[in-house]
Amino acid sequence: MTITSDDELEALRKIGRIVARTLEAMGQALEPGMTTKELDDIGRALLEAEGARSAPELAYGFPGATCISVGPDVAHGIPGDRRIAAGDLVNIDVSAELDGFYGDTGASFAVPPVSKTIERLCRDGRRAMWSGIRAVRPGAPLNAIGKGVEGFARKNGYTLIRNLASHGVGRSLHEEPEGLATWYDPADRRTIGEGLVFTIEPFLALGDDWVDELDDGWTLRPSRGGPAVQYEHTLVATKNGPVILTLAA
Repeated sequence: MTITSDDELEALRKIGRIVARTLEAMGQALEPGMTTKELDDIGRALLEAEGARSAPELAYGFPGATCISVGPDVAHGIPGDRRIAAGDLVNIDVSAELDGFYGDTGASFAVPPVSKTIERLCRDGRRAMWSGIRAVRPGAPLNAIGKGVEGFARKNGYTLIRNLASHGVGRSLHEEPEGLATWYDPADRRTIGEGLVFTIEPFLALGDDWVDELDDGWTLRPSRGGPAVQYEHTLVATKNGPVILTLAA
């Protein structure tokens, strides 16, 4: 989507705040012993209280309001009876629709106690995302985002999952531009237009660069089973730089 009016921007800010606050509340509620279904129920209740609808459920018939993946799984995990344990690495992805506009955000949470390696991976997952966000400006190549993320990853000894990418969003959950690599792709000649709405969501890993789909048809797990994290914002490119739409405040 490319924003054409202040009303569209405000509508995207509104749904962006809703998904951001939902993600924040779910992260705060996360504790050992609860099931991923119980955590998802919290997310569903918060979305419904705002009049928002789960985007994966609406768009794809996903069996849950939010995607909750417990390591080594990294994405599209189905909420269910699995109990979260101390030491788990949990990814929560919240996307929703309100009045025809979509917001999409996500984060990984380490349930204490965890190793210094996992603490560092979570910290650097956020830093990797911001390395991409800082490259956003109208007229810049889209692959500058991946160049920034990959540069950070290589410098700090990480790998990136290369079959999961960022995407356009706004009037639907996934729209053009699709396949926005969070690694440098010199073949991508597209540029960032003013007003373009899209996500930036690198998957930073310790050795893995690919995920496989499990037999449930949804859950994605790194091929070598190593830890990986994802952090995601929806943003819009403006002449004054990137504006983050998925902020809780």
